[in-house]
Amino acid sequence: MWVGVNDRRLAMFEGVYSVPNGVSYNSYLLKDEKTVLFDTVDKAVGRRFFENIEFALEGRKLDYLIISHMEPDHSAVLDDLILRYPDVKIVCNAKIQTLIKQFFNMDTDALIVKEGETLSIGKHTLNFVMAPMVHWPEVMLTYDSFDKILFSADAFGTFGALNGAIFADEVDFNTDYMNEARRYYTNIVGKYGTQVQAALGKAETLEINMICPLHGFVWRKDLSGIIEKYKLWSSYKPEENGVMIVYASVYGNTENAAEVLSTMLRDKGVKTVMFDVSVTPVSEIIAAAFKWSHFVFASTTYNAEIFVSMDEFLNDLVAHNIQNRTIAIIENGSWAATSGALMRSKFEKSKNINILEHSVSLKSAITAEKYTELEEMANIITASITP
Repeated sequence: MWVGVNDRRLAMFEGVYSVPNGVSYNSYLLKDEKTVLFDTVDKAVGRRFFENIEFALEGRKLDYLIISHMEPDHSAVLDDLILRYPDVKIVCNAKIQTLIKQFFNMDTDALIVKEGETLSIGKHTLNFVMAPMVHWPEVMLTYDSFDKILFSADAFGTFGALNGAIFADEVDFNTDYMNEARRYYTNIVGKYGTQVQAALGKAETLEINMICPLHGFVWRKDLSGIIEKYKLWSSYKPEENGVMIVYASVYGNTENAAEVLSTMLRDKGVKTVMFDVSVTPVSEIIAAAFKWSHFVFASTTYNAEIFVSMDEFLNDLVAHNIQNRTIAIIENGSWAATSGALMRSKFEKSKNINILEHSVSLKSAITAEKYTELEEMANIITASITP
């Protein structure tokens, strides 16, 4: 039973990611001979959460709390829960127990579980699967072998509050929510592709009929679709062949070069998307980066450096471990263009990044010569996309 809470007043998730449609904090109650609660919620929605639990328990005691992830949006009301249900037994791994001490300065007589261990609560047997760095080191998953449910912690989550529909098959997920699922994965978990692959490998050994994440919809149909997306994203392989053009422009000349290049590419049948990095939230551009195969970064030079918003974005992109992409660079500088070389240097330690030798360096506005160079860039990019 879902006993989570929606928060539509939150503007910035983790203080970083805009959530114009809010967010859900999912928690689940399983009732058998024993009752089990899976995770808690953020302090901002604690009152409604406790109302939900009381209603769902129907007068029964709460026997177990399984903690899969100690990030405060899922654990902030832990101390309040213990005050309300003093006999509840916490079930967690040793790393989670350490974090409980760190966050709440309290000792817990927890049932410490390890990889492969189980807990019987009646006809349901719960199996514990460790998933370190998906996306904190303490994370663990729980598999209910009776109903074949995977309680997946932050994996398979989605930004956005749930508007009455708990299950992904109750909405047009691919049309209305896939972008938010991608944005959630790439920004929250995207750096840890290797660890996600390891967790997916463990999940493949289980027969799963339902996935219950800590944010977003519950999956009970077409599970292979979202699992395949996770396999793709965690391997850093692009979803589509096409060009993401990201530009930073002060007075419009660099933007114009990006527009001209995009038009040239479209004329050649190449898909393009464009982002003004000074306007678009970085989390949206990071999500798009995991989708598209080719990038063009166009930046003016600012104080002999990369323009501020572009510099911040590139640092974030590299930190998310992006791989297997082809990059082209456009720089602008009215008297000393340096942004191109600096942008190139950002990817020196990145894996499988191909930066095209052909770049374009503008001095203020586009000239006939630079127009020809942009055409050449468009031809090179097109050739690298077209088999």
